[in-house]
Amino acid sequence: MKGSNQPWSPTLRYMVFGFLFIILVVGTWYIRSILTPIIIAAFIAYLIHPLVNLLNRRTRMSRRLAVGLVYFITLAVLIGTPSTLTPIFFDQIKLEITEVQNITNQLITWLSNPNPIPGIPINFGGLAAQLTQFRATFLTSLQSQTLQLLGKTSLGALWLLVILAAVYYFLAEWPRLRNGFIDSFPYESRAELNELYKRVRSVWMNYLRGQLLLMAIVGVTFTIAWTIIGIPGALVLGVVAGFLTLIPDVGPFLAAMLAVAVALLEGSNWSWMPASSFIVALITLATYLLLISIKNIWLRPFIMGRSVHMHEALVLISIILSTILWGILGALLVVPVLASLGVIFDYLRRRILGLPPFPPTEPFVLETPMVSGSEKVAALKSRISRKRKG
Repeated sequence: MKGSNQPWSPTLRYMVFGFLFIILVVGTWYIRSILTPIIIAAFIAYLIHPLVNLLNRRTRMSRRLAVGLVYFITLAVLIGTPSTLTPIFFDQIKLEITEVQNITNQLITWLSNPNPIPGIPINFGGLAAQLTQFRATFLTSLQSQTLQLLGKTSLGALWLLVILAAVYYFLAEWPRLRNGFIDSFPYESRAELNELYKRVRSVWMNYLRGQLLLMAIVGVTFTIAWTIIGIPGALVLGVVAGFLTLIPDVGPFLAAMLAVAVALLEGSNWSWMPASSFIVALITLATYLLLISIKNIWLRPFIMGRSVHMHEALVLISIILSTILWGILGALLVVPVLASLGVIFDYLRRRILGLPPFPPTEPFVLETPMVSGSEKVAALKSRISRKRKG
């Protein structure tokens, strides 16, 4: 048909682009509640993708085989570890509940009897009645509430299935997705987009190295702390604390509660520590609060800031605000996302101002605006004419 191969006018292209952009924003907002498992899957794939590249480059293994091997090993770890530890944790929780109930009963018995202080009888009967009511309404039903919580958690199996399928898809198809996105742009822009992708990827790889360093420091520190206190299994508890550091706030809290539970049940291995398990548990909790405060206020912002070239104060503020607004996932991803947006916005700023698209790697290099070929020819002619006149 005549005119069917005519290119669209700039006005029509801008209108179509704006319309598609609005549809994309509205659609993303509409399905925002189901994006969480996709984001989690993308982050897990990002964490284990370097292992796939390592196997693919260092061995003769094909990429598909490397993806399958790394995926199923990760699957075994993610599913096998909780399946093995959940019964142990649940038994520990039941023991802790029983211990709390016994302590509460003893406290109620003590408060119910008159306790004279230098000849002055003081009656704590009202407080004992309140504790009795608390025991009846909360502690007695705590085990059944725990079972109900586990039952509700099992309803997330469908989300888990979505995450597992998405992780495998991202691992297997990421090179094709990346190349397809870059190749969708004009040929003359692909080299810059490849460089931009490498710089953003470098941000995320540096963030991963920073996380691994933070996990190692936390693991070693807590292992030393638990060893000094004399908690049984200090090495295992320290390793768990370092591994769970990957999950902001919740991970270290779970590791600390596990250490407190062990201290409450087993006490200390050292003879010079107080004999009471309750005192050892309090010392463990105080040590955790001190170390985790240092880690959250100074260590994590320092390591993350150095890893992605952000100021430590900005890292701390970003993590706090993202935790309030988006929870654990926001606190986990806000630092690399902000650093990546900084790289992208700097690229766009340079393009708009006519500067080279990326900052110079050599020191003391002055940046000059980019000029077109016609401007260079005009400048050269002007220089030649000035020389001839001179």
